[in-house]
Amino acid sequence: MAKGIPQLEWCIVRLGDDHNWWVDEVSDPVHWDVDGLSIIDPRQVDHIIDLIDPLREFGFEPDVFERAFIPFRIAKDLGKGKVRLVRTKESLLESDEKLFALPDVIDEENGPYADLLDHLTRLRVKLLNDLYDFEEKLTVDEVEDQIREQQNTDFIEGKAVHLFNEITAILDFLPAGYGEDDEEAGTKRRAAAENEDDIPEIEEEEDARMKNDSSLKWDEDEKDGDEEDEKKDKDGDEDDEDDGEDDDEEEEEGDKPSRTRRGRR
Repeated sequence: MAKGIPQLEWCIVRLGDDHNWWVDEVSDPVHWDVDGLSIIDPRQVDHIIDLIDPLREFGFEPDVFERAFIPFRIAKDLGKGKVRLVRTKESLLESDEKLFALPDVIDEENGPYADLLDHLTRLRVKLLNDLYDFEEKLTVDEVEDQIREQQNTDFIEGKAVHLFNEITAILDFLPAGYGEDDEEAGTKRRAAAENEDDIPEIEEEEDARMKNDSSLKWDEDEKDGDEEDEKKDKDGDEDDEDDGEDDDEEEEEGDKPSRTRRGRR
């Protein structure tokens, strides 16, 4: 797409029918070919940064991200869906200004943008292997092969691959059979496990004191005690009734006439 070191100072971009921004003209046409050259708009930059956030604990390197893009700010609205952008030294990750980001694709194979894609792919694989208990660990080659297969399909169908979609394909990647709900659930389980580790343990003496503190008993405990007392009283009444019935039976047997034995004649 280009042959050399980027020396862009300004560029003119247009809003395409796909609601993405594409480069129409650049200040350095010698090194840059604008045919099919896409640029990431401020809204998309924010979305990418949000997707990157979970990767920070897996070794995300901000410098790799910053080197991969040439930041631009809006200089003038040219009308008819076109805007003139000028280069800026602002940081994409730290600036509050709404910035466009042009991926540095001068060297598509070994340049800083290619390094970023490799970096994000490795971190995404680490995150997925941490979230899911795969039968076999997911590998970088598997992810790259699946993403490349989809890109080849789009190319055959004549679809232009916007660089924003190329990045999010990595950051949103999930193996077949898994969905966004699974990833969200895995993230929640992982966060819950981390929170459990932060819960302080109660010392044994304090635990014993709390168990013996009558003020900490629940109403259900008191209710259970009342039910046990009531059961004991009921059992006692039943025993008294049984004793009375036995006495009555003995009295009735005493009133009955005794049987006489008949002797032989």
